[in-house]
Amino acid sequence: MEKPDLTALQIALGHRFSDQALLRQALTHRSHSSAHNERLEFLGDSVLNCAASILLFDEHPDMDEGKLSRVRSHLVKQDCLANIGRSLQLDHHLYLGAGELKSAKSIKDSIVADALEALFGAILLDAGFEHAKNCVIQLLKPVLAATPIESLGKDAKTRLQEHLQARRLQLPVYTVMVEGGTANSPEFKVQCTVADLQVDKLGAGHSRRIAEQQAAQAVLIELLEREYADPNQANKKGLS
Repeated sequence: MEKPDLTALQIALGHRFSDQALLRQALTHRSHSSAHNERLEFLGDSVLNCAASILLFDEHPDMDEGKLSRVRSHLVKQDCLANIGRSLQLDHHLYLGAGELKSAKSIKDSIVADALEALFGAILLDAGFEHAKNCVIQLLKPVLAATPIESLGKDAKTRLQEHLQARRLQLPVYTVMVEGGTANSPEFKVQCTVADLQVDKLGAGHSRRIAEQQAAQAVLIELLEREYADPNQANKKGLS
């Protein structure tokens, strides 16, 4: 009997599987059983890149090849896919081994992102390329629409640096506040500080790089919210 939560997932994907075994396999991590999702992930990665290329080609007819590649890289990177996967509540649907569940407080972004790619591969096998492509495009379109095109492909640290440089402010300082966890599930907390604006935010992740990016993103959101509330703020120190 099909689980109710998998029905909801299929509705969110816009595809009901004829072969429910494919759906379960796409959600199965290698730590759970030998019938895991790694081969489906391999297939889904190709579908993802092709569908993302088609989306960008159709939506941005004036964009050159270099920028198309840069924007596509943003759309298919791990943290973007993990965010989409979590919005579908994939982290609640995954079949994981007891060891993986025990060693981590939260499911890694890599596992969620890989499962999403595996789902694309499973849809390809279940219904063909057109259905898989449409599923990918449906999930990527909101991401593309929500992010200013000039910032797509740039990570949060780069965007924050450019934001501050444009206002002639000092660059941010990143400080590791926590470095712990286990070998299988490391934990980092990093503070990003912009002294000129008296802003500091914490970011967390399974690596220092991820924690820095999270902290930079939090600072950038804070600064943009301030400027939205007070458009003249950038000029208060005689800056432009």
